[in-house]
Amino acid sequence: MNSTPDWFLYFIGFWTIVLVAFMSIGGFFMFRKFLKVLPKQDGKSKLDWQNYWVERSRPLWTDHSKELLDKLASPVPTAFRDIAKHSIAAKIGQLAVESGATEVTEAHCIEGYILATPKRDHSFLISFLEENRIDYSPYRHLLG
Repeated sequence: MNSTPDWFLYFIGFWTIVLVAFMSIGGFFMFRKFLKVLPKQDGKSKLDWQNYWVERSRPLWTDHSKELLDKLASPVPTAFRDIAKHSIAAKIGQLAVESGATEVTEAHCIEGYILATPKRDHSFLISFLEENRIDYSPYRHLLG
């Protein structure tokens, strides 16, 4: 009787490993998204709070602050840029509303950008701000 050729078994084994790896990676990102929509102690999820601050601060945004937000989100890969802009805008909006400002300023944008960026990305954040000659010295204490 003919047996299955060795190359075919290796082919099946290779694609099994590739599919398990891709499903694990996708599952990891879906799980992270799932954690964001779980309600916290106050009954609202992280996404609910982001939407709240974006909507609450919408009238405070000027053309200049929107352009700065676009510039700050530009290093994020295109596939994730909209999500990143939304979370950065939420943090900026929260800072502006809580400070009682009449508009979102450059200072709000820089501070919100730093606070919304995960600590593991702060070295990249610093190099991006320096590359674009954006003064972040008043917020250096926020960088860990």
